[in-house]
Amino acid sequence: MTSPATDRRDSLRVIALTAVVVLAAAMLRSPFVAVAPVAREIGADLGVGAAVIGLLTSIPVLCFAVCAPLAVVLIRRGGVDFALTVAMAGAVVGCVIRSSGGIVVVMIGTVIIGAFLAVGNVVVPMIIARDYSAHRAHTMTGVYTSALNIGTMTVTFATAPLADEIGWRAAILMWAGFGIAALAVWIPLRGLRAALVPRPGSTRADGAATSSVARDGTTWLLAIAFCGQGFAFYGVTAWLPSLLADQGATVAVAGAIASVFQVGGIAGSLLTPLLTTRASLPVAATVVGLAWLFLPLGLLLAPSLAVVWCLIGGMAQGGGITLVFIMITAFGDDEHATAGRSGLVQGIGYGVAATGPILLGAVHEATGDWVIPLLTVIVATLLFLVTALIVARRLTRRR
Repeated sequence: MTSPATDRRDSLRVIALTAVVVLAAAMLRSPFVAVAPVAREIGADLGVGAAVIGLLTSIPVLCFAVCAPLAVVLIRRGGVDFALTVAMAGAVVGCVIRSSGGIVVVMIGTVIIGAFLAVGNVVVPMIIARDYSAHRAHTMTGVYTSALNIGTMTVTFATAPLADEIGWRAAILMWAGFGIAALAVWIPLRGLRAALVPRPGSTRADGAATSSVARDGTTWLLAIAFCGQGFAFYGVTAWLPSLLADQGATVAVAGAIASVFQVGGIAGSLLTPLLTTRASLPVAATVVGLAWLFLPLGLLLAPSLAVVWCLIGGMAQGGGITLVFIMITAFGDDEHATAGRSGLVQGIGYGVAATGPILLGAVHEATGDWVIPLLTVIVATLLFLVTALIVARRLTRRR
């Protein structure tokens, strides 16, 4: 039996680790989400148009794709603990640079933010898989992805009022506080040596892990599932308010209904681990995939019930990304293979996801309505449903 003092230390360690996961998750989205609420102020101050300001939001997502392989190299060469420290510290430095100069400096800072957050995207799920028991890891993955949504909503609602008081530069810089807070808990938790000193793995293990992951067809299917999930999420997020307004809603109502899509993501993130642990991965993949279809089908066939479809679709998008991260770590491999798999899945997934807003917007402009864009979302969600279900069944058989 363990002593009460040991139990208390273990409990405090779990609480601190959970705080790190939540704060890191908030940091992974807040720096680039903060741009949208103050886009007009940034454009006026820097003398640039909407297209350039749009790059400040899209560049980090593209960095998630381009820099995912570099993130894998850093994790393998420096270790998981060191990589999280670098991710948070680098993103904070990027935030400071972005808030300190003209448009060129702002762009440079944005690229730095995206590059280091790409490391965080890969490493945080690995820490969850390593430091929590198998049962808790599923739940903590849900907590992690729900924190992504909560951080996004907090920043979206609070940045504009903050900018009115302290200016847009300070307002978007303030959200670097999530990263600083994560480091303030993480470094004492892991210790200076573990958190700040790289611990490289063997080159031989790196090569074997890379080759093994690249040859695994299930990994590629999981990447395709993430493509469907990411394309649908980013495309819907970008155009849902406009679609609802074109269907007759006022701007205020359209924004309110669209926010339901994001709020639903929190519930979906927390409920999906219950499906994976109390039912199975295939059941969770089926439920989440079918729920995703309700949104585009509902908006096509019964647009007057948009709130219902946005709530169900929101739960599906939160559940979808949670399920992908759960399955990334469900292969039962070592850290080298898990890093390679996570980098491959996220690199391909975010690359396709970044095209969602562009493609749906181009199709809408070409056709003059939202029918073909919604049909495109249906294709993406069906792609997620089919491939996620295949992956879930294969992983279940491997156990």
